Amino acid sequence: MLDWLIVGGGVHGTAICVQLLKRGRVARDRIRVLDPHDEPLARWHAFTRNTGMPFLRSPVVHHLDVQPAALHHFAETEAPEARFTRPYRRPSVELFRRHCEAVIDRNDLRALRSRATALQLRAREGGLAVETDAGVLTARRVLLAPGAGDQPYWPSWARAIRGEFGGVIDHVFDPGWELETFAPSGRTVVVGGGITAAQVAVSLARRHSGGVALLMRHAPRVHQFDSDVCWLGEQCMRHFRRTDDMLHRRDILRRVRHRGSMPPDVYRQLRKALTRGSVCMIEAEVERATADPLGRGILLHCAGQPPIAADHVLLATGFDPRRPGGALVDRAVVELGLPVAPCGYPVVDGRLEWGRGLHVTGPLAELELGPVARNIIGARYAALRLVEAP
Repeated sequence: MLDWLIVGGGVHGTAICVQLLKRGRVARDRIRVLDPHDEPLARWHAFTRNTGMPFLRSPVVHHLDVQPAALHHFAETEAPEARFTRPYRRPSVELFRRHCEAVIDRNDLRALRSRATALQLRAREGGLAVETDAGVLTARRVLLAPGAGDQPYWPSWARAIRGEFGGVIDHVFDPGWELETFAPSGRTVVVGGGITAAQVAVSLARRHSGGVALLMRHAPRVHQFDSDVCWLGEQCMRHFRRTDDMLHRRDILRRVRHRGSMPPDVYRQLRKALTRGSVCMIEAEVERATADPLGRGILLHCAGQPPIAADHVLLATGFDPRRPGGALVDRAVVELGLPVAPCGYPVVDGRLEWGRGLHVTGPLAELELGPVARNIIGARYAALRLVEAP
């Protein structure tokens, strides 16, 4: 029986594995990371490629290693050509990727991976059994580290036409879709109002001559981060922790997250593209979509204006807000009797323990860790709680 089994090999699963190992909380032969992908961080790397993101939104001190200055030192010693941008000395995506690879190699994390998909959790004396499509693994403690990456958000109007227009409408976070190979003819309409939509539209406009439109429900919302920096410390978290009412905590999360926003540097790039005319921006909300009667693509019908013609529609609408983890988590809630808030998300204790020996991180931990739970720094905060687990 393992001491720790981490279900999910993304940013959170990888970062917490590093923390547990380097802080001496578990021996190498007593921990495994269960993940269906060929490589650690596979989905994260695919998503950053598909957004055309040149720099992270997070600062240099947010990364996968233990010491806060680790990425800074890596850039000085291993990547002197590394690029950062202001403010907060945010690293380029390429630098962050190289540092992640160095952390993975230095800690030989690939040797700790079990490539399989978790299907079911069962209580077992002294721990938990995780049934997978490649057998059963048992551990004293299991950490669920699913991201929201498996559930890209399709608005209802887009779901209604998805089957009929399978080759004309895509989501940037759908498996198999790649920005690098996306080469549509005619006009592309990017739907979304946040950092992903803006970056995809600008990236497409640089190499796509058919015309790019950015269709947003609201005017651009400009915020440096997806929640105010006070949520990184006690200034804001004190009030969050003071309430035991999970409805109130969920309401706080809804109010303080800057959903559909972009940082100032991305907004400046978008404004330049708008000024050059390589991107046009339309502020409207799609109500429905129909086939173009002329036989070219889709017509997007919005209230109060003529239909918008598109040869290709590209959704950059983020992820579905429902609880991640799919059938695995759904079954565990019922079979293990796990407590959930009215929104369906886990109610956990201070060690992020949801049930006996079962811990969570990422979105599943946000009712305990607050609005930064999903972010890179959220993995560090989760790890600091988990290293205290006996």
